[in-house]
Amino acid sequence: MLDSDPPFTMLDETAIAAADVRHDPYDFCFVDQAIPLSRRDEILADAPQIPHRGTYGIPNLRYGPNFAAVLQDLLNPRFRKLVERKFDIDLSRGHPTIVMMGNTTGHYNEGYAHPDSKHKIFTVLLGFTREYPYQRGRLRILRSDDREDYAFEYPPEFGKMCLFKVSDKSWHGFLPQKSQRMSLQFCWVDSKSYARKTYVRHYVSAVAKATPVFNKALEYMPRNWKKLLPWN
Repeated sequence: MLDSDPPFTMLDETAIAAADVRHDPYDFCFVDQAIPLSRRDEILADAPQIPHRGTYGIPNLRYGPNFAAVLQDLLNPRFRKLVERKFDIDLSRGHPTIVMMGNTTGHYNEGYAHPDSKHKIFTVLLGFTREYPYQRGRLRILRSDDREDYAFEYPPEFGKMCLFKVSDKSWHGFLPQKSQRMSLQFCWVDSKSYARKTYVRHYVSAVAKATPVFNKALEYMPRNWKKLLPWN
């Protein structure tokens, strides 16, 4: 029962519960405002500062109490049960991971189409960009591995949430756009070991991105270079 768990302090439970699950091209849901706009300034003031491109594990970032309260809501069993009821899925054996993107360079290998790792069970995206006026760079829910073959576009703006079941059909990606792109990715994965490897991978990547020469080299590496890593 949801009532046995503590209430949310930042997430809008009513808005998340009311949003429709869509089935084209796979099961996903868009919540226009999963966090009230009235909380935007205080939360963004406490959000991590991410100076480089790419995605970082939450354990490697520094942030204030209001942003931490959002993370606590996502980790609250109340949120898991809400998702389970909405999507008719059992996530009780899943292990949470949280990573965050800060910026994109607009290079060709960013946003390539992919269905997510086979170790991921469910993905939640939550935007933290104050404004996102660009047409490119919005996450596309795709019908195939073609980034132009899309059913829906998700802007990574503050409080906007996109949720989807991971499967071999859950293709998504975005067209390259150089910009600030603050977006949190919360996933339930199939094992603690994969959750640990996720954070190790993002830590190593974060160190590399802070090194100017290696950071530049990453921009020109093939888009599937991560498949060569031992934890994939």
